[in-house]
Amino acid sequence: MAKDKVVEEGMVWAIIGYIWILFLVPLLAKKDNKFALYHAKQGMMLFIVWVVFFVATLIVGWVPIIGLLLSALMWIVLLVLFVIGIINAATGKYAPLPVVGKTAEKWKI
Repeated sequence: MAKDKVVEEGMVWAIIGYIWILFLVPLLAKKDNKFALYHAKQGMMLFIVWVVFFVATLIVGWVPIIGLLLSALMWIVLLVLFVIGIINAATGKYAPLPVVGKTAEKWKI
């Protein structure tokens, strides 16, 4: 079964879209590819979650035990979302990230 041409052409760009701030690359360079753009928006949402987690870690990180546990939990969640996004992009799926992905789907870019 042949993959959709849009998915094939945008797959590498979609994967790049999940790597930290590199979501900007497909967002700016591949605006004509629906698959790459979809995953770039998901990657942008993941980056925003990372920034929020980073700030939260700075705020609660100094609290003994609770801060450490909360920080570890936040980073595990972020890693899981990252892996899910990469797997979705690499397998050619238009699937939103759990919890935060539906917000990215609503963005008009």
